[in-house]
Amino acid sequence: MIELLYWHWIVFGIALMLVEIALPSFTMLWFGAGAVIVGLLLVIFPAMSMTLQLVLWTGFSVALTTLWFKFLKPLSIDKTKAGLSREAIVGETGQVMTAPDTDKRGRLRFPAPVLGADEWLFITEDNVAPGDRVRVIDVSGNSLIVCKHG
Repeated sequence: MIELLYWHWIVFGIALMLVEIALPSFTMLWFGAGAVIVGLLLVIFPAMSMTLQLVLWTGFSVALTTLWFKFLKPLSIDKTKAGLSREAIVGETGQVMTAPDTDKRGRLRFPAPVLGADEWLFITEDNVAPGDRVRVIDVSGNSLIVCKHG
């Protein structure tokens, strides 16, 4: 029967992590991390059976992969709609921070970033005051065209 030493697990884990360079899924990374953890545990508990080593590697690999896909990966998704066309902003509702006057555009704020920013300059034909809610009806250059929401 083959006896795996702690360094076998660590080298195996690092090799799996290096395979991840060619794969975009982040799956092999977690199997490699599981192998490294088993290697470190084998340093502390050198009498661990091969069966227990394989069970621990499988358990750590599945647990780390599940944690990644269930909890950590969703946190890294960009929810700002950055890079999308004007259709992504038309229809959004925001709150007037500064009302426009004759020589200056108003400023509005969205509850969540839209197209990468939560504050935008706007123009409108409606009379608006700070605190009013407005809806985007079009885009003009770097400014939004809005109407009073209501």
